[in-house]
Amino acid sequence: MADQYDVIVLGSGPGGYVAAIRSAQLGLKTAIVERELLGGICLNWGCIPTKALLRSAEIFHYMQHAKDFGLAAKEIEADLEAVVKRSRGVAKQLNQGVTHLMKKNKIAVHMGEGTLTGPTSLTVKGEKGEEKLSAKHIIVATGARARDLPFAKADGKRVWTYRHAMTPPEMPSKLLVIGSGAIGIEFASFYNDMGADVTVVEMLDRIVPVEDADVSTFLEKQLTKQGMSIKTGAALEELKVTPKGVSAKIKGKDGKVESNDYSHVIVAIGIQPNTENIGIDKLVEMDRGFIQIDDYGRTKSKGLWAIGDCTPGPWLAHKASHEGVTAAEAIAQELGNKDVHPHGLDRNNIPGCTYCHPQIASVGMTEAKAKEAGYKVKVGNFPFIGNGKAIALGEPEGFVKTVFDEKTGELLGAHMVGAEVTEMIQGYVVGKTLETTEAELMQTVFPHPTISESMHESVLAAYGRVVHI
Repeated sequence: MADQYDVIVLGSGPGGYVAAIRSAQLGLKTAIVERELLGGICLNWGCIPTKALLRSAEIFHYMQHAKDFGLAAKEIEADLEAVVKRSRGVAKQLNQGVTHLMKKNKIAVHMGEGTLTGPTSLTVKGEKGEEKLSAKHIIVATGARARDLPFAKADGKRVWTYRHAMTPPEMPSKLLVIGSGAIGIEFASFYNDMGADVTVVEMLDRIVPVEDADVSTFLEKQLTKQGMSIKTGAALEELKVTPKGVSAKIKGKDGKVESNDYSHVIVAIGIQPNTENIGIDKLVEMDRGFIQIDDYGRTKSKGLWAIGDCTPGPWLAHKASHEGVTAAEAIAQELGNKDVHPHGLDRNNIPGCTYCHPQIASVGMTEAKAKEAGYKVKVGNFPFIGNGKAIALGEPEGFVKTVFDEKTGELLGAHMVGAEVTEMIQGYVVGKTLETTEAELMQTVFPHPTISESMHESVLAAYGRVVHI
């Protein structure tokens, strides 16, 4: 006889475990199936441990520039092994936290490989042998993994994915990073601050290509100033592992092919959904391996739902968590709960954050996308050099850019680069969710002295009322 639940969640990443907790909160008998570690990639090998690494690199950077703050620091060294150990400790702490949350919310945990046998049933092969489980509803939250180069698969020695880059066997002396999305740029920033000679290759005409063009241009200048070599509009023609490293042939914008040797390479060319071999192929519609869903997470099979990185993007942990809550509430509603009122996901209000140095944060449309969509726009731009707190912190490089609909004053998008912008972007996210216009933002009192005042000034700049430049 199969174990029966109201909800089974397949995968325990930030989408899966949040979906399970919300389901349990709503009084549903809930189970979660996980093949590796509770918390998934984000807590164990992604979002959180990478931020621990980047924090160490940031402090190392400040120590090297102590003189700029009237301080003296001598014989400064980076201990890569200790930095990685701290990062893994942070990941372990959070993994234990998720374990506690499962117990607290009385969620049954089945460790093992889960395979769907139908829209509402699955088997788990793991520590207890083979278990048969069934539920009124199943949420698939199996996530994604790094995409390999077809001609040079990651080996963990010289060719790395993000997982290898988080627990490096040695410090790279000359590092090639292929791809300039969030993952590529964050690791490029980390290893550059730690002392590696870093080169970034991006196939498109600018780095961080999903961001506003002004942000891309500014970031490239900053990273180049920090010593990185940035190659945009460039294609990797060949990559060969040698006894001492890797040999790469890179075709530049001008069509010329250059050959260079590197000690290591990080491949950050996107992700591949974990949807193979889980029995889902005939149950849902797929596009390039991603499960197609509606705004609540429903698939075409009744009772079968999907959330997170195994579904269409953006592929972000906070998007997965939000989808998890939405799906859990929609399921509870279908099971007769009249007190929940789920709202479909609005992808326009999902912020993106990149934790390089300087940081990047954004929400909504870029200026170019807004114009493509037919809006006549008003755009405000305020540089950090006009902000007292940024100057006092020694972080005067950055800016805030806001994009408004000229006709209605609707905030269409906001884009930031500089110190602590990943903490500030939520102000604009709340504004967009509440459908704010420039009038409310202008009337909002921002605390002084804070870098967030740049947000206010950017809005004022869009309407010709900027004060401090």
